[in-house]
Amino acid sequence: MYLSQAKTFGGIGAILSLIGVFFYGILTIVGIVFILIAVKYISDAFKEEGIFKDYLISFILRFVAIFVALASFFAILGFDIFYKLMHPHELEKSLKAMHVILAFLIAFIVLWLIFLIASIFLKRSYYEIAEKTGVTAFHTTGLLYLVGSATSIILIGLLIIFIAKIFEIIAFFSLPEEIKKSEANGI
Repeated sequence: MYLSQAKTFGGIGAILSLIGVFFYGILTIVGIVFILIAVKYISDAFKEEGIFKDYLISFILRFVAIFVALASFFAILGFDIFYKLMHPHELEKSLKAMHVILAFLIAFIVLWLIFLIASIFLKRSYYEIAEKTGVTAFHTTGLLYLVGSATSIILIGLLIIFIAKIFEIIAFFSLPEEIKKSEANGI
């Protein structure tokens, strides 16, 4: 069984997702999709659906998190505007900074919680890949993503996630070109 496609898609995807952080998000999205494809190849090679399923859940949760956070933010601001329209005596007052800060904090906490849950599934997927392929960098990557997500609420986690992205590149490019049939069958 060959892992060369997974190695290529995953390595390039990890690089694109890292570069996309500094440039517009489209590269990040393309990179994450490439990684998704790579994980699918690995999952199929080892006939372990759980590897792909866990990564797919993480993938979906990361996109849902962004939409839920934006919806939370705009819902709180919209409620505030609606309230002021229903109470004309307060209409002359503009949005107070507290409402904007509250909306931002709630959206941030929602985003953080969903990303934390997504990182648990990502970690599970990468631990399984590390176990099946023998590439321990996947284990490190999964752990760093989880710790980074958990500590991103205090911002140090963003640096840890950056380091995880570097390990992710190393992990994918460290994949063997092929696996023995006995390894693929779990024997």
